[in-house]
Amino acid sequence: MAIIAIIPARGASKRIPGKNARDFLGRPIIAYSIEAALHAKCFDEVMVSTDDKEIAAIAKQEGASVPFYRSQTNSGDFATTSDVIEEVLLEYKKMNKIFQYCCCIYPAAPFITADYLKLGRGILQKARCDSVMPVVRFSYPIQRALKIVGGRLCMLWPENINTRSQDLIPAYHDAGQFYWLNVESFMKQRNLFMEHTVPLEIPESESQDIDNEEDWKIAEIKYRMLKKSK
Repeated sequence: MAIIAIIPARGASKRIPGKNARDFLGRPIIAYSIEAALHAKCFDEVMVSTDDKEIAAIAKQEGASVPFYRSQTNSGDFATTSDVIEEVLLEYKKMNKIFQYCCCIYPAAPFITADYLKLGRGILQKARCDSVMPVVRFSYPIQRALKIVGGRLCMLWPENINTRSQDLIPAYHDAGQFYWLNVESFMKQRNLFMEHTVPLEIPESESQDIDNEEDWKIAEIKYRMLKKSK
């Protein structure tokens, strides 16, 4: 049973230039993902899929492999993560390396830990599901979400205006950290969120989506606080 960790990290980033190689509290941010994968000790290979020489150099320095560069087709703005994962798996197949499971680990996710990666693998194998996705519970009921129309506030779902919070179904969002995948299922469905996806709930304090400069600052603050509390 062979298992691979795939870290997709292209060089271009419009919202945060050089995001995947940028310094995060003293280290390139991708180093945190590579470190967690290596410390998990549940992968036969930890590789980085990139089109960027700087990222490739950092990846190798941190202990990951870069056996080939990402194709130009999958280095553009419209390539999906699934496209990249499929390309990597097919390239390895050409080298006669077949994997039963793979874990897609995002490169700008410093809150990933080896423990959560191992927990995700255990869930995937025990539940015999297609994929496992870390999720975070919304801190406020989304059923009471607001929108702005013509400069005025309106409820998206007015029927919930008087509903008690405890009577509303909890909602969750993708933590944006990693995805454990059954390779056979993935190659059939070509998606990270598949027919039989099982959640791995993590606390909001251990997750932060980083899409802009404000997100980056918040992530650094949360990371410092998290480390001080341990």
